[in-house]
Amino acid sequence: MAINDFLLPLFLTLVIASSGARWAECARIFTIVNSCKETVWPGITPGDNFNGGGFALKSGQSIVFKAPVGWSGRIWGRSGCKFDKKGNGTCQTGACGTALQCGASGATPATLAEFTLAQLDFYDVSLVDGFNLPVTVTPINGKGNCSVAGCDGDMRASCPSELAVKANGKVVACRSACDVFNTDEYCCRGVYGNPRTCQPTYYSKKFKQVCPTAYSYAYDDPSSIFTCSGTDYVITFCSSGKRPVCTYHNNKLFCSGSKSMINRRWHVMIAVVLTATLWIIS
Repeated sequence: MAINDFLLPLFLTLVIASSGARWAECARIFTIVNSCKETVWPGITPGDNFNGGGFALKSGQSIVFKAPVGWSGRIWGRSGCKFDKKGNGTCQTGACGTALQCGASGATPATLAEFTLAQLDFYDVSLVDGFNLPVTVTPINGKGNCSVAGCDGDMRASCPSELAVKANGKVVACRSACDVFNTDEYCCRGVYGNPRTCQPTYYSKKFKQVCPTAYSYAYDDPSSIFTCSGTDYVITFCSSGKRPVCTYHNNKLFCSGSKSMINRRWHVMIAVVLTATLWIIS
């Protein structure tokens, strides 16, 4: 049963509180939220700390993981997937072969959230390999710049026809110019293989208009890569950009846009209201 947008952060609180989890201070908590109208199948590499690297996430659902400092990897969404009981199947976009659990990066085009966890974390959302789903990364309870990265706009709606990927007559993804035309200029290689000569193109500017805080081409660093220390992350597919997102850390609920925390009294009240409607992804 899907949880509505207002109850989603509260649902998250109860799920983690009831699990008895005790998160290590050195770990980063990753909350992955599907705010799309359809099921998304997140893919993650390396996926040892993320349910083996792949799972289904229905509309309105969320799941929580933790990753140690030192983890460096990618998170993306797969769409239009069909898997059998053994975890074998196909996806319209973002497929990592035929497996539900990903051991390799997804096929292009795919919107990528990228992370390097260290004393100072680096994170970004990249459209260098194209776009298939809106993705935002919101750091919460961290120190430093800690800006929201990514894209809550939908590039599929304004994708140039020569880049569009269609299924059943509908645009399901938008390829990169490098992927389509395979030229040095679009791929930032050869004489264009440095930030001085590799400049924004007509196509990268189209991506940047829709997703101003995501990588639109290989050297789009100044407005696209972010840093934060000691933070937790909320990765949201199809975020509206208006409602807050939350993470649960050290028995407290932290939400974006506020330094306030919800205490245990609220946890008890939330439990009474939501007990009958909660589901937990095992």
